[in-house]
Amino acid sequence: MGSIIISLILGAIAGWLGSQLFKGSSLGLIGNIVVGIIGGFIGNWLLGRVLGISFGGSYLGYIITAAIGAVVLLALLNFLMKKS
Repeated sequence: MGSIIISLILGAIAGWLGSQLFKGSSLGLIGNIVVGIIGGFIGNWLLGRVLGISFGGSYLGYIITAAIGAVVLLALLNFLMKKS
């Protein structure tokens, strides 16, 4: 149960940070959590598997990786929403 709460908190922080880096994409608390968690998967795949970059296994490393993934996700969503 504790790890789920930590994941939600880290996801919220990463989502908020991603929305700050990608201006104009504030989604609120729940949106930031979702974007941060999905961004964690995207960041892990993109940085770890594709580029071979790792920020370590600490909470800070997860937040940085997830924030980068969140920016990628927000940019993709923004691109898709402008097309339609």
